Amino acid sequence: MSDRWTGAGSRVGADRGTRAGSSWRVVAVLAGLAVAAQLWGLYRVTGPPTPGWFPNADKLEHAAGFALPVGLLVLALGLRRLAQGRSPSRPTLVVVVAVFGAHAVLSEVVQHLFYTGRSGDPRDVLADAVGIALGVVVATALLRRAVRRSRAGHGDGRRPTPAEAT
Repeated sequence: MSDRWTGAGSRVGADRGTRAGSSWRVVAVLAGLAVAAQLWGLYRVTGPPTPGWFPNADKLEHAAGFALPVGLLVLALGLRRLAQGRSPSRPTLVVVVAVFGAHAVLSEVVQHLFYTGRSGDPRDVLADAVGIALGVVVATALLRRAVRRSRAGHGDGRRPTPAEAT
């Protein structure tokens, strides 16, 4: 069965000894650090420095602030599944996008209601959504490449048999 997210079958040729088997942990740590930096940026009391680099520079910061953690998280979760010999999961992708999408809205509501000197901006939510989409696109492209490399490791590009996958 093919997964429309990465174009991979239900099992791919990666195993615990491959590059995906060791690199997903590093990417997961980077994703955790990116999420921590994002939370600090969104919920710090003082808000962004003023004036910005250029008019509406904060929109670029919002997009990057969502693209990086989303991209790294999707990549880490996908690489983990590849290390287990499975394809990246579409439901996992949907959950990550939904959680970060809800967080984009919630962060603006919190800033508007509970912070003096800060306000919620619907354009920030739009910039966050652009960042989420960008993170997904980049991570998905990297995972497709990892799947192709994993299959190439078998020499003939075929899916491994159950005996080979264990």
